[in-house]
Amino acid sequence: MEIQSFAKVNLYLEITGTRPDGYHELISLMCGIDLADTLRLEFETARTTVTCTHPDVPEDSSNLALRAARLFADAVNRPARIAISIEKKIPPGAGLGGGSSNAAAVLKALNRHYGHPLSPDALMNMALEVGADVPFFIDGGPAIATGIGERLMPWPYLASSPLVVIYPGLPLSTAEIYQRFNFGLTKNKKIPKKDTFRHLRNDHPAMRLYNDLEAPAIELLPEIAEMKHTLMANGATGALMTGSGSAVFGLYPDGKIAGHAYSEIARVSQKWQIFLSRLRCG
Repeated sequence: MEIQSFAKVNLYLEITGTRPDGYHELISLMCGIDLADTLRLEFETARTTVTCTHPDVPEDSSNLALRAARLFADAVNRPARIAISIEKKIPPGAGLGGGSSNAAAVLKALNRHYGHPLSPDALMNMALEVGADVPFFIDGGPAIATGIGERLMPWPYLASSPLVVIYPGLPLSTAEIYQRFNFGLTKNKKIPKKDTFRHLRNDHPAMRLYNDLEAPAIELLPEIAEMKHTLMANGATGALMTGSGSAVFGLYPDGKIAGHAYSEIARVSQKWQIFLSRLRCG
């Protein structure tokens, strides 16, 4: 079985608090993008395993796709004998959700393959058990995430804008970014919670881009600011770091301008990985 596993970007990310268990609560507007890994699942193998084309992706029990497969097998009382191979296109450690997307893709594929033994609610609960971002990828449509990311409200007001993504070739530690985050230093650019994004329905998303984690990430990797500047200098209507970094994306008014920006940035920079993509809104 061959399946696609799509990346995501955070168009808005506000950290609203911390919990006793160490998780951070947030409000985020998330949307899938066309950049995708390819996963191949082989059934009835000797044991459940995962392999990946990227050397930085673990192939042990810390791999979220492997963990998802084992949790599913336990839940439906089936032998855990699935071989997962991942052809990695989404850079790991970039804030694009590649590992979480892989896990969700495996859960959905296994549930489909075995005749849907898990209800949609059970599948979402299992996704949360794997990781906080995994539930978003079960559906993958634009959504406002709250809590630790597990409470999702569909957001059907986004248009499928083209975008260019830059990855600097260096991952960032999510834990270190959160350690550097300071509630008192965040700027008052946030959307008032009482509005619940209502005014975004008529705005282009580039008008409201915001990420609380961007400033602490730039402290660790100043190159993030350079990538944002490069995107804006090449016609982006807005640019932002996604998640806890280190990837940055720029939104563009049309595909022609985005394509030109992609070509120009790729021409002048040999140190960055550049991706031309679109928001997945349909």
